[in-house]
Amino acid sequence: MRCIRRIHEVRVKELPGTIVDFHVHLFPDRLFEKIWDFFGKGYGWEVRHRLYYRECVEYLRERGVGPIVYSNYAHREGVARSLNEWNLSVVDEIPDLYCFAAYHPGDDDALEMARRMLDHPRVLGFKLQLLVQRFHPHDERLFPMYELVMERGKRLLLHVGTGPVGNEFVGFAHFEKLLKRYPDLPANVAHMGALEFREFFGLLDAHPLLFFDTAFSFLPGAPVRFDLGNGVLERYRDRIVYGSDFPNVIFPREDEINFLLGLDLSQEFYDAVFFENGMRIIQGGV
Repeated sequence: MRCIRRIHEVRVKELPGTIVDFHVHLFPDRLFEKIWDFFGKGYGWEVRHRLYYRECVEYLRERGVGPIVYSNYAHREGVARSLNEWNLSVVDEIPDLYCFAAYHPGDDDALEMARRMLDHPRVLGFKLQLLVQRFHPHDERLFPMYELVMERGKRLLLHVGTGPVGNEFVGFAHFEKLLKRYPDLPANVAHMGALEFREFFGLLDAHPLLFFDTAFSFLPGAPVRFDLGNGVLERYRDRIVYGSDFPNVIFPREDEINFLLGLDLSQEFYDAVFFENGMRIIQGGV
């Protein structure tokens, strides 16, 4: 009797042919240089890719990134207007580029500027870097902007977690307080909500417009690492977008991609996180 050996075909997981990167930083050249110097002097972090904005875009395009969603932020009052003038020129210059623009609630013209910025179809909303900007996400001065963003069908990108470093303006408790006032806030939380992963992911079922990005959360040598396991990633794969944090990274950009591929999640996970979810947000399907 002849024995028949069955060979099971193993499908190797792979990235989609085109990637959407939902967490890139672009700044004017001189401001980029100041940020890189601050990272070195303030945190001892050596930024690996000291590339200016056109070089950043070219570098990512050469590595399979299609739509790029970048952000910048007003580190103090009086900065947002000039930064946003620069943002408008950049998105008009470069196709397939999308922006979370700068906002500071201390500016006299903040809401007027916000209305103008949201008129642009490739301005997705606003970035708040609460660690640097040093105000709470539930600061009442922000409420008119939040309501305008919701009215216009746009979004927010919030650095509101305590990782990789924290202060009194970030953390789950502050974000939870904001959601009690605005439960339908359309927001992307940077860095998977690090370091309070469990608490932030516990919000997803009750708040359907929340998303997370992967930036700085899946690096083998980093002090911040997502730790809730593959089951949670698969359960919420439709609520996660890939983000590189490029170019302000201290590890090779490819390390995070390789680590995620090494988790051997479903192909559906990689397709959703690296392409489909980002496109859904860009196209207004969320």
